[in-house]
Amino acid sequence: MVAAFAAAPAEAHVIGTGPGGFAQGFAHPFGGLDHVLAMVAVGLWAAHLGGRARWLLPASFVAAMAVAGAAAMAGVTLPLIETAVALSVVALGALIFARVRLPLAVGMALVGLFAVFHGHVHGTEAPLAAGLAYGIGLMAATATLHGIGLGVGVGVMRGRGEMPRLASRLGGAAAIAAGAVLMVV
Repeated sequence: MVAAFAAAPAEAHVIGTGPGGFAQGFAHPFGGLDHVLAMVAVGLWAAHLGGRARWLLPASFVAAMAVAGAAAMAGVTLPLIETAVALSVVALGALIFARVRLPLAVGMALVGLFAVFHGHVHGTEAPLAAGLAYGIGLMAATATLHGIGLGVGVGVMRGRGEMPRLASRLGGAAAIAAGAVLMVV
């Protein structure tokens, strides 16, 4: 009798348990190296740019990714999308490697463009039953990956001497190399 009252009630729509729930959306970006690299790279580059770029670059990526994902789920197609995703990793790596400083609006537009490719792929790969919870999970994971890159970037920049610049350039070079490999694979 006590066991009957201790059991949790059955729920038909628990977030994250069915196809396309929050947990599946959150897990999805971690399944592709290209997405992880690009999203962490956005955070690294935002740290390099500093100031308002630290939150506006990731925010513009998440917003553009959400719109592109919804468009893909609605049937909008883009050609050569996987190549564009790999090129975005290379481009972000190059921006970090070369320590490129662009005006904030240009940086936001650029990461927004990259996000269109990533969002389209995410939307295309979404389960048929994907709903709002899935999308929120996907955006939360993306923001988490941006935060990881931002945290690493800010931490590296706090160092003195040549080491922070070298570490930043090595991270950019690694992204360039990984993106090039992804283009071939």
